Amino acid sequence: MKLSLPDDSVPVQEMFERFFATEATPVRVRAAEPVGFDAALWRELVALDAPFMRLNAAAGGGEMSLFDTCLMMEQAGRRLAPAPLAEAVVALRILGEAGGETAHQWIEKIRDGETVLSLALHQAVPGAAQLVPGGAAAQAILTFDGKELAIEVPGAPLDAPFTLGGAAIGRFTPGTGTRHVISSNADAGKIWAAGIEEWKILTAAALIGMSREVLTMAAAYATERVAFGQPIGTYQGISHPLADDVIAADGGAMLLWRTLRSIADGTAEAGADIAGLFWWASQTATRSVAHALHTFGGYGLTNEYDLQLYHRRAKAWALTLGDPRQELIRAGRRLYLGEATSLPDVGLVDVDFSAPQGGQELAAETRALFQKILDPAKHRLHESNFESHDWEVHRAIGKAGLLYPNWPEKFGGRGADADSTRASLAVWHEVGYAGLPRSTTSMIGHIVQIFGTPELQEEVLLRMGRGEISACLGYTEPSGGSDAFAAKTRAVQDGDEWVINGQKMFTSGAEYASYVIMITRTDPEAPKHKGITIFLLPLDHPGIEIHPVHTFMDERTNATFYADVRIPDRYRMGPVNGGAKVLAAALSLEHGGGYFHEYIREMEEEAVIWARETDRDGRKVIEDSDILARLARAHVHVNVGEGLSCKAMWTRLAGEKDLAYGPASKVFSTEAFITDSADLLDMTAPYSLLRGKEGLSIIEKGYRHATATTIYGGTSEVMRSMIAERRLGMPRSRG
Repeated sequence: MKLSLPDDSVPVQEMFERFFATEATPVRVRAAEPVGFDAALWRELVALDAPFMRLNAAAGGGEMSLFDTCLMMEQAGRRLAPAPLAEAVVALRILGEAGGETAHQWIEKIRDGETVLSLALHQAVPGAAQLVPGGAAAQAILTFDGKELAIEVPGAPLDAPFTLGGAAIGRFTPGTGTRHVISSNADAGKIWAAGIEEWKILTAAALIGMSREVLTMAAAYATERVAFGQPIGTYQGISHPLADDVIAADGGAMLLWRTLRSIADGTAEAGADIAGLFWWASQTATRSVAHALHTFGGYGLTNEYDLQLYHRRAKAWALTLGDPRQELIRAGRRLYLGEATSLPDVGLVDVDFSAPQGGQELAAETRALFQKILDPAKHRLHESNFESHDWEVHRAIGKAGLLYPNWPEKFGGRGADADSTRASLAVWHEVGYAGLPRSTTSMIGHIVQIFGTPELQEEVLLRMGRGEISACLGYTEPSGGSDAFAAKTRAVQDGDEWVINGQKMFTSGAEYASYVIMITRTDPEAPKHKGITIFLLPLDHPGIEIHPVHTFMDERTNATFYADVRIPDRYRMGPVNGGAKVLAAALSLEHGGGYFHEYIREMEEEAVIWARETDRDGRKVIEDSDILARLARAHVHVNVGEGLSCKAMWTRLAGEKDLAYGPASKVFSTEAFITDSADLLDMTAPYSLLRGKEGLSIIEKGYRHATATTIYGGTSEVMRSMIAERRLGMPRSRG
C-alpha cells in the first residue's frame, strides 16, 4: 500500500500550483468572460510545455504520466484556468500516437503559442453541428468521423454562443472547413477512443480540484462570518453538508488514483472505472458548489463574489460531453455486459491500494486454525452480531495467541508487527467469523495497557489474551446518546473504594463480558468534559443488572443498571476527573474507519446475479439502462468507500497528519450502505422481501442493518463535526 503523493510528483504539483495561482487569478478569469479563454494564459501554458505533457518523446513531447498530468489538471480546476487545456493535451497526444507528416506539422504549429487546437468530443458527421469545448478559441479542431482522424480548419472563427460558463464553447459544423487527414488506418478508431477516455479522466481531475477549492473557500467564509453571535460554521446545518462534500471530493481523488492504477494494471474493470469516475466527479462538483453558495448566502449570488464563477463552471465543464448519467450507464455496460473500450497508456502510476503483503506466515497459521476449529453446521458464520460468538472458538484462538497478535507475549499475544496483525485479522473476515467480543476487548485491552494500574493489568490482560474473558463498552446513556461526555452515571469516592450508580444503554456483548469500560461523572459541578472518570468495572459485582434489548436486525443489545456498586480504586483508569484523555484515546481507536463498503459489494453481486437471471418484457433485466445505472452507482460507491478506507489506513501506517480520514470513511460507507441497500431492495422486489442468509436475502438483511451502522461507533453527525473541524478547519459545532 502506498497512498502518498510520489516524491517525483511533488515538484510537478507544486510547480502548477504556483503557476495557476499566479497566472489564473480571479481577475483574469473574469476578464476572459463571457467566452472563457485567456490568450495570454494559453501562450504561457505553451511556453511551459503544458499542452505537450502527454505527447510522446519521439514527437517532441514530455511523454509524462497521466498521473502527473492529472495533478496539473487539479490545479487548473482549482483556479478555473480559462484555456482548453484538457482538450489540447488529448489532441496532441492523439497526433503523436497517429504520427505522420501532417500530424508533425500541426504539433509544431501549436508551439507558436498563437495556434489553439481543440477536440471534438463526439464523432463528426458532415453537416451535423456539435458544441466543442475550446472551439471558440481554436484555429483547428481534431475530429474522428468513424473512419478517419482529421484536423479541420474552419473557414471562419467558430460562433461562440453565450453559455453557462467558462469552457470557450464553439458551435462546430463538420465538413464546412478545410480538412487535413491524419490517419485512416485500423488503429485510428482505437486511438480516438482512448483519447476520449483520457479527456474524461483529465476533466474529472479538474472537477475534483474545483470541488476542493470551493469547499476551502466556503469553510473559510463560514469561520469568519458571524450571525446570531457566533460564526456560522458552528451551525451543523452549514458544517455538515460541507463535511459530506469534502468526503466526496477526497473520495473522488482516491477514485481518480484507483482508476489510474486500474488502467496501469490492465484490470477488466478499468474502462468502467473511467466512466464511473467522470460521473462521480461531476456529481461531486455540482453538490459542492451548491452547498458552498448556500454557505455564502446572498453574497454568493452576486457577481462581485468569485463563487458564482465556480458554480457555473462546475456544470459547464462536465456537460460538454453530455448528460453525466450516460457515463453511469456506460459504466454498467462495461461492468456487466462486457462492453469493450480502448484505454490510454497512463505511464507510471506510483500508488498502490493493495493491502500490505507482509505477515502472510501468521495469516496462514490463523487460516489453518480456523479450518480446524470452525464447523459451518455449528457456528453462525457470516453474521455480524454478538450472538455468533462462540466461547470454544474464542478460547482456542486465544490459546494460540491469535486473538490480539500485536499484544506483548506476556499478555497472551505474539508481539506481532502491524503487517502480520492486519494479515491475521483479515482471515476472520475471509472465513466469515465475526467474533465481535474480540473487537471490543481489543480496544479496551489497549486502553488498559496505557492507562490501567499495574494491578488491573495483571488481573485482566493475560486472561483477555488467552480468550478466557471479554469486555464491553459502557458509554451510551438513555439521555446522552452519542454525547459520551454528558454521562450522568455517578461515581463517588468512599475511602479506597468508589460507589457507582446509574444506567447504560446499548451495552452490546454485556451478556458475555466480564468487564465493562465505564464513563462516570465524578464532579457534577465541573464542565462536562472535565468532570468524568473512566473505570473498568467487573460485571460480577453486586448491584449490577443486565437486561436484554432486542432489535429488528435480529440482534441483542443490553440495558445495564448499576445500584450502589462498590469497586476498589485500582479499577480506575487515568486520573480522577481526567477521563477525557482516556476517552479520546478509546474513541480514536473506534474511529479508525470502516469496511461497510464490503457489505455494499456483497449486495451488488447478488443483485447482478438476479438481474442476469431474471426476464422482463422479453429480455434479461441486466440489459435495462436504468438497472445498469443503479448497479453501477452501487459499484462506484464501493470503490469510493474502499479508497477512503485505504486512505485512513495509509495515514496511520505512514504517520501522516490525520485529517479525520477514519471518520470520513465511516460516514461515507455507512450512508452509502443505507442508500444502496434501499435502492437494491426496491430494484429486486418482491423477492428481496424474503428473509434468509443467501441470495437476495443478503439485500434484505443489509437493509435492516444499514441504518444502525450510522449510529454505533459514533453517529454520522458526530463524525461530520469532526471532519468539518479537522479536515476543513471549521470551528467546533458541538458543546
